[in-house]
Amino acid sequence: MKPIIRCFVALLALGAIAPALAQRAYPEKPIKLVVGFPPGSAADVIARIVAPKLGDGLGQPVLVENKPGAGSNIAAEAVVRAPADGYTLLLGSSANTINASLFKMGFDFSTDLAPIALIAEAPGIVVAHPSAPGTVRELIAAAKARPGEIFYASSGSGTIAHLWGELFNLMTGIKLAHIPYKGSAPAAVDLLAGRVSLQFTPASTVVPHVKSGKLKALASIGQRRLAALPELSTLAESGIRGFEASLWFGLNAPAATPRTIIERLNRATVRLLALPEVKTQFAAQSIEALPGTSEQFGALIKQDSDKWANVIKTAKVKID
Repeated sequence: MKPIIRCFVALLALGAIAPALAQRAYPEKPIKLVVGFPPGSAADVIARIVAPKLGDGLGQPVLVENKPGAGSNIAAEAVVRAPADGYTLLLGSSANTINASLFKMGFDFSTDLAPIALIAEAPGIVVAHPSAPGTVRELIAAAKARPGEIFYASSGSGTIAHLWGELFNLMTGIKLAHIPYKGSAPAAVDLLAGRVSLQFTPASTVVPHVKSGKLKALASIGQRRLAALPELSTLAESGIRGFEASLWFGLNAPAATPRTIIERLNRATVRLLALPEVKTQFAAQSIEALPGTSEQFGALIKQDSDKWANVIKTAKVKID
């Protein structure tokens, strides 16, 4: 074989194995997982459950870094601006799809960050003070009779809990008045005291109060019933057909991250979500694992971005 032909064949062979070599080479150093919420938040809890197992699967430590502020926009922008090499990841959430319609930002969550894998859902719930209407139908009837006089609490203006309430208003044709708090926990304190009638909130915040009888559960928010309260109907089962919403969390990377790295991270994430110890830790926090492909995660981001943009516009939602 002539030297020039041998050289050409060698280059072809090298080109064929280069992607595999590149994939085996990643990762060669620790990975940073950026979380846009403070320690102790649902996002932080999920990150600290997932990070060590993801590190085990990849053979390198995954270090959690909290960058709270601006509804997680600070963290998201930091990852958008990071090198697209797979070493800086974002724990994205529903908040990011909401923020796109509430804030003026220098990036686009749906295009400047690549979806890697959906991780989990923190199911929501509608709970009431014992003095409030006891069913969804009774609540709707009372709100129609007294528009604007029944108050619901949320974890803050522009949060997922706030938008659950506004979506409920839009789909039922009623007007519950919104009272924003600085978090789900202080909102629950006022609900327990009877200062507000209702709360839209992640279930983990209030399930213990429901089980103790201090609060009434009216319905779960989402497509499935809550594992912690399996007898509780969903809003769709309660007569509000088509009501689908959730608080989800997933992994994102800068948009230009190589596909081989995205696929490697997706496989490692799907594997860790199947681990019994991860499922047990999630269940203790009323969190459900949601493994899937990067394409499925991308479709969810697009769906939620459109949905919340419409709710924000129609309900004229503004942040404080």
